[in-house]
Amino acid sequence: MKQTRRHFLSTAAATAASITVLPYAARAGGHAANEFSNGTIKVHPVSHASFVMETPVGTIYCDPVGDASAYSKFPKADLVLVTHQHGDHYKPDTLNALVGGKTKIITNPAVQGMLPDDLKAKSTEIANGASTTFGKLGVDAIPAYNITDARLKFHPKGRDNGYVLNFDGFRVYVSGDTEDIPEMRALKDVDLAFVCMNLPFTMDAKAAASAVAEFKPKFVYPYHFRGRGEGGTQDPAEFAKLVGDASDVKSGKWYG
Repeated sequence: MKQTRRHFLSTAAATAASITVLPYAARAGGHAANEFSNGTIKVHPVSHASFVMETPVGTIYCDPVGDASAYSKFPKADLVLVTHQHGDHYKPDTLNALVGGKTKIITNPAVQGMLPDDLKAKSTEIANGASTTFGKLGVDAIPAYNITDARLKFHPKGRDNGYVLNFDGFRVYVSGDTEDIPEMRALKDVDLAFVCMNLPFTMDAKAAASAVAEFKPKFVYPYHFRGRGEGGTQDPAEFAKLVGDASDVKSGKWYG
């Protein structure tokens, strides 16, 4: 299980008229929510690649890692999404602490094979291109992989997932760890996107912004943007400038 590759990180659709957003400056705390889809979807950034969404189908945790206490102020998880097995996305100890008796897990096949038996019994695996449901929510597994030669070892094609969550009238894309792949650029009718950007593991702000300018989600969070080495960490402000009018770029306190 390759869970130690990034230990440096462990410390660190609706129409426009029907979507309301709380200004970032008005949020009281680091984990205060932005609200979408007429207030029925609330997004709470937690750290790096981890966030919580309160939604009409229940509370969804995405790639929850770190100490379980970081999630103590949020409702218990009804659904957990895991994109892949790297340690800043998958931590079995964290899952064990957060998953309750009725919690369901959706993950890629690689993580499914790593789960402890008690968690495996609560989980559904979907591979790239497959779909499943959680109540009335449709969940599509979108490929997430590297395309730059020097980065292929990090996220090989066919292993890791991104996700599209199909709420009633509102579609959410979670990129997972990926570059600006054709499958991302081809997305349609996305209302809210979470797009990664860091080096050497995923892509830089320019590539992320270029993809966003092509598939044009109504709203986008840059996340997962602290990388390793000089030039590894990407600047959300630069990303927002590059995206321009193609999408409404949202801020979140992902670090510190």
